Amino acid sequence: MTKSFNTAGDCKPQMHYMVDITKRLKQIQGMIDKGEYFMISRGRQYGKTTTLRNLKQFLEPGYLVVSLDFQKIGNARFQNENLFSTAFTRLFVKAVRQQILFEPELVKESVRMLESTAQGSAYFGLLELFDCLSSICAESAKPVVLMIDEVDSATDNQVFLDFLAQLRAYYIDRDLTPTFQSVILAGVYDIKNLKQKIRPEEEHKRNSPWNIAANFDIDMSFSAADIEKMLEEYEQDRHTGMHTAMIAGLLYDYTCGYPFLVSRLCQILDETVAGSPAFLDQASAWTKEGVLEAVKMILSEKNTLFESLANKLAAYPKLKELLYTALFSGERISYNPDNDIFDIAAMFGFIKNNRGIMAVANRIFETRLYNLFLSEDEVSSRIFAVSSMDKNQFIQGGQLNMDLVLKKFMACWDELYSSADEKFVEENGRKFFLLYLKPIINGVGNYYVESRTRDNRRTDIIVDYRGKQYIVEIKIWRGNEYENRGMKQLAGYLDAYNAKKGYLVSFNFNKHKITGAREIQTGEKHILEVVV
Repeated sequence: MTKSFNTAGDCKPQMHYMVDITKRLKQIQGMIDKGEYFMISRGRQYGKTTTLRNLKQFLEPGYLVVSLDFQKIGNARFQNENLFSTAFTRLFVKAVRQQILFEPELVKESVRMLESTAQGSAYFGLLELFDCLSSICAESAKPVVLMIDEVDSATDNQVFLDFLAQLRAYYIDRDLTPTFQSVILAGVYDIKNLKQKIRPEEEHKRNSPWNIAANFDIDMSFSAADIEKMLEEYEQDRHTGMHTAMIAGLLYDYTCGYPFLVSRLCQILDETVAGSPAFLDQASAWTKEGVLEAVKMILSEKNTLFESLANKLAAYPKLKELLYTALFSGERISYNPDNDIFDIAAMFGFIKNNRGIMAVANRIFETRLYNLFLSEDEVSSRIFAVSSMDKNQFIQGGQLNMDLVLKKFMACWDELYSSADEKFVEENGRKFFLLYLKPIINGVGNYYVESRTRDNRRTDIIVDYRGKQYIVEIKIWRGNEYENRGMKQLAGYLDAYNAKKGYLVSFNFNKHKITGAREIQTGEKHILEVVV
């Protein structure tokens, strides 16, 4: 069977190219060996199901692993204890039946007792269910591990909270009453947020229905080295001649190892970029230029991950406000895990804690958010309208004339916003430059904002257009000393991109400022600055 990259459902090693997650599985087994109960809470399509299914096989030599999926229990089954307990029993018995063929006869009898007790009894509830489960745990030759995927399907139901309470009670009494060695729940919503969904009143927000859960701090993202090993397997099969370390580094730079995004970019390179008019074969696709093309494609497509992101912004206005402020104001926002909106954003996988500062999780998400927010301003933006009318003049010989882009932006700004005050520019300068740039490169090029340099004084924008990159710094003028230091910083930053030329847009509020464009030579680097 020919392997492929997969973004639909869990990844199977025999069918799909995938990152080796053995190290992660060993770390999780360490938690199970210690008897810990925990929640694997990660954003949509972060590899939770793939991890659980591979974990089941990994654990089976030493554990009786019962793996359930709560998507198979319809909402109607959560109306009362009897319906839920009966449905849970059916899933449990089906999952465990094949695994107990070589277990002691007492275990088989306990399973049969569970099944018969649940059938047709209007009095079979959580108490009876857990009595039977405890008997199975007592008789099993191996410690029993319970894994439940897609617990989000149950989080709006009080019966599920009661189920968690029973798990908690048995965990506390595990020295007296046989119970599961470990329980693993998986879903987007963390357990500590479940009661917030059921009972939104302030006094219940911080109450966890499962406060026995250990922290799950295992990194489930892919490192550049992880991605490289996956690409090496692909290369052994396809012989593209790619530089696996370089391509892996690029994929990591854009995704920060978000599993779906890594797999989707690889899938686009393999199935869409390769064979296209600009990339006739696999060899030309698996290049830096091919990766940039795949990034452009993923940013313009609809998929379930991006739809989920947009839906969450609509459902949580404060989340949208937080992200908008972080992207456009240039403010360095301290990461606060006790702030509900930070907690929610991190839970969904939208942000990360970058040394105490909040940052959007990866370049793909960040650019997608920029595009979304900018699109909301396009209709009313005069600068966007001007750029849209003039956009054809900036493409010459198939390439972007960035010199002309900056000079025309300067003229447009002076015409529309020359009287704007400093506060207005600090809040809108970056946004207006992107609004001017977007229709010019739309459909062919792409951009992202370099998070390492973004602050309330300067922002570096990297523009990709037909395989060529342009580095544009947007900054607020703060005096000649700061100006000179900024030039050196930009020149040094150009080295990282092997670029000889850079671009600088300076917003200057000095009463005696001289606006216009000037060419600056800093060592071997050439910089075009426009001052508005």
